[in-house]
Amino acid sequence: MAEEGTDTSAVVDKEKWERWQKKRVFVREVSGKYAEAFRELLEQPRVYKSKEKPFKGGPVKFGKNVINPQATNITQAIESHIDVIAPGSHGQRHGHMNSAVFYILEGKGYDVHDGERYDWKAGDACIVENGCVHQHFNTDQNRPARFLIFKAKPLFLFFNILFQKVVEYPPTEPPPGWENFKPEE
Repeated sequence: MAEEGTDTSAVVDKEKWERWQKKRVFVREVSGKYAEAFRELLEQPRVYKSKEKPFKGGPVKFGKNVINPQATNITQAIESHIDVIAPGSHGQRHGHMNSAVFYILEGKGYDVHDGERYDWKAGDACIVENGCVHQHFNTDQNRPARFLIFKAKPLFLFFNILFQKVVEYPPTEPPPGWENFKPEE
């Protein structure tokens, strides 16, 4: 049962966010003989094909993890993922302790960081500072917005610097005319 004043649709929506429901590895043990651990890290792939990773989510915000502690042994301090927002829509309003840098691959729009608006377009990079509540908006009514995001979230989790909260979930209904939107690989 939801607490008084709680948006019950947000509680229901939270259940469909797979990443909140499954067990994940945030920090792996690094143990063994130094020479063996060192050699294992040197043998890790240096190229990870993002097209081999499926998009998850919808109907207006989709994402795919590319590099994170679950996907590769070569790094535990950073992660990267690709997010896509449907034309004329927006992602969740959320906050986390770790900063993030996102590079806009496609689209135009703006972010709101702690109440302040920052406009961006393809080719720009945007920094979300530590502890900031923020949200991404796609203002293009005809094209999706696509971002490549880098953040040190695994490192912050390791040091128990925790704060990850969704303040407002993405829309559960797509904008008119985009009912069947799916990001292209």
